[in-house]
Amino acid sequence: MAKTQAGIVGLPNVGKSTLFNALTRSRKAEAANYPFCTIEPNVGVVLVPDERLQKLQAIAGTKVVIPATIDIVDIAGLVAGASKGEGKGNDFLSNIRECDAIVHVVRCFDNDDIVHSMGKVDPVRDIGVIETELILADIQSAEQQLERNQKKVRSQDKDAIANVELLTRLVKHLNENQPASSMEVSDDERVRLKAYNLLSSKKVLFACNVAEGDLADPSKNPHVAAVAALIGQRHGCEHVVICAQVEAELCDLSPAEATEFLQSLGVTDSGVSSLIRGAYHLLGLATYFTAGEKEVRAWTFRSGMTAPQCAGVIHTDFEKGFVKAEVVSYEDLVKNGSVAAARDAGRYRLEGKSYLFKDGDVALFRFTD
Repeated sequence: MAKTQAGIVGLPNVGKSTLFNALTRSRKAEAANYPFCTIEPNVGVVLVPDERLQKLQAIAGTKVVIPATIDIVDIAGLVAGASKGEGKGNDFLSNIRECDAIVHVVRCFDNDDIVHSMGKVDPVRDIGVIETELILADIQSAEQQLERNQKKVRSQDKDAIANVELLTRLVKHLNENQPASSMEVSDDERVRLKAYNLLSSKKVLFACNVAEGDLADPSKNPHVAAVAALIGQRHGCEHVVICAQVEAELCDLSPAEATEFLQSLGVTDSGVSSLIRGAYHLLGLATYFTAGEKEVRAWTFRSGMTAPQCAGVIHTDFEKGFVKAEVVSYEDLVKNGSVAAARDAGRYRLEGKSYLFKDGDVALFRFTD
């Protein structure tokens, strides 16, 4: 399975690089109080938190646990005019284009010591700036593709005719300052739209970066409330609340110390954990497990993949020589306490090539050399 990436975007000085460092448990991205602190994109491999691994480890009796991962890209802050090259905008937009989904960090805290690139904290305005730049870049791209396809129409190219019809509607939609993701399309048109690789068609998860004191009850933060209202009306997507500074401090603590620190702030879980899980599902990813004496491992697959395709995630030879998959759901395995007990209870089954894997499946593959 090809790697998927989620790109962290936002205006300068909203906490992107601090959050990236917390996500990757590193100091890879420089974090400083000035615009364009990040110039080249940083890429980090992020572990996906999954409580199911610990229970599977106990059942398998192994000491080795390998969680699933996703790639997170820290992209430099965009500014108004990025679509015209402002602030190295062309490079940054190109970085976003290479990502499969967007984690949009918006500043939802007031602090006079941290410069805001637009003067005052206003997350709704900030979201509008980023979205407009993505739409403007898409207008340029769509118009170029429309021109190329219009030339092919003269030779009665059926594919070009369909593209021209869709691209004409798309350009009109974008010029109304509406993202490509909000355009109504048929199933066939959705496939075509994906091929255009538009920035404003990418799925978005908003990360509201709040002050430490807002973590216990973020609903009291007017900036968070404004973001929630906006995306509920216009984007139909989700948001998570994080405090990038707190997450950075957690990097230096042991698990026990981190838990105690979070409890002192009135929360039970790290905002980063929620963000990682949100990004994972935003990318259309799910997890199946292999569990034995050597190791318990989480494997990432795209929702809708068949048993042979999921076998290929481990090794291409597994997909080529696939025979059967021995499968039990995580819930049934935990309920029965062992593979043998799950088999006796009739919950362990053999699945063929047409079986679509489900999140939480525990599998053993049979294949020929």
